[in-house]
Amino acid sequence: MSENIKNIARNKKAWHEYSILESFEAGIVLTGTEVKSIRHGKLNMKDCYAKIQDGELMLEGMHVSPYDKGNIFNVDPMRTRKLLMHRYEIRKLDGRIKQDGLTLIPLSIYFKKGKMKVELGLAKGKKLYDKREDTAKKEAVRRIDRYIKKDI
Repeated sequence: MSENIKNIARNKKAWHEYSILESFEAGIVLTGTEVKSIRHGKLNMKDCYAKIQDGELMLEGMHVSPYDKGNIFNVDPMRTRKLLMHRYEIRKLDGRIKQDGLTLIPLSIYFKKGKMKVELGLAKGKKLYDKREDTAKKEAVRRIDRYIKKDI
């Protein structure tokens, strides 16, 4: 069964700054003008993160530009947005975050069957030497690919 998935935005910085251990899907509570603005790709996920507050999952730091034709219905671009997951999943995540010192980072935002979803990653921060090692591996793969392509 194929699902209609339309990617809106990816958090490329998350893959560089963190090691992603596991990923989860969550719904997001938005206003109408925010949805229209996001459909046009006017959002920034660079420094956002998710946290658990009073048993609810919240998304902090995501900037959604105000909709051009939104007038009085536009809301604060940096407001905290609620994420929707089952209560048992939130409890499980809360335990992992507190016990292992991990964090929740949004990896991408997409539409799935007409509903906006957020892919969250359970992540651990990388050290500087880990980042250098990853960069060196990527560069080596690029060199090999270029060399192979040149011979053919």
